[in-house]
Amino acid sequence: MNVIKRIFNYGIWTLIALLLTIGYMRIILGPPPEPSNNFMRMFDWVYSYVFIHVGLIIGSIVTFLFILIDIVFLNRKLEHKANKNLIRLLIMISISIITGGIHYLLEKVIDVI
Repeated sequence: MNVIKRIFNYGIWTLIALLLTIGYMRIILGPPPEPSNNFMRMFDWVYSYVFIHVGLIIGSIVTFLFILIDIVFLNRKLEHKANKNLIRLLIMISISIITGGIHYLLEKVIDVI
């Protein structure tokens, strides 16, 4: 039963990480473009593809880092704390900010991605 509960909890944290990174991608990409009526209409799907594809990749990285930190450090330190979910959420947000900053640095500043 403990394993099922842990998998369920990490599934919820995974959904939170994916929502955070989808929000980040919305900030980076901006609002969706107006639909075209001419030849360029075939490229309208690129926005949705990039939005989902890159958002899921960054979300997977954030989830992997969070689960790794949670298993190695947080389980023992937050065992009997009353506000352990709030601390985990703050750590998840800080991992998302760091990962988003690294993504922005590599994409816009260094132009590697």
